This record gives sequence, structure tokens and C-alpha cells, in this order.
Amino acid sequence: MVDILAENLSEKEVMGSDGASLGTLYNITMDLKTGTLQDLVIEPGERAGDLEFERDEQGNYRIPVSRVQAVKDTVVVAR
Repeated sequence: MVDILAENLSEKEVMGSDGASLGTLYNITMDLKTGTLQDLVIEPGERAGDLEFERDEQGNYRIPVSRVQAVKDTVVVAR
């Protein structure tokens, strides 16, 4: 697996596996005890609509890292 620096992920576009734009990567959460990444925090785009993912207090979507399918020019997550 190729290493990807967190600084290279900041503000990266996030798309669903169906090609829909979901928004922009705002942050990533992790378990401080284990160091395991938990969620991508996504600032929803104008066309994101109402997604099936949990939202935080600021209205950002929390997408489990386990849903990530690819990270290249965009982050692709399973819908």
C-alpha cells in the first residue's frame, strides 16, 4: 500500500462510488488509544443533498474510513 501524507488530503474532493460529488474533505478522526483512523469529516457540497451518513454538530458528514475505496485526485467512498 502506498503511503499518503495527511497534508495531501486536505480539501480533497470526496465522491461517491456512483460518481456523485459529496463535498470536500475537512478532517479525519482517529482513536487516540489505538491510532486507528475512524471517520472522514466531509464538508458537504452544494449538490450533496441528504446523504445516508451521520452528521456532526456543524452539519458535516462523518463517513467511516472503512467506506474509502480509492484515494487519488479525489477520495472515492462506497455509497
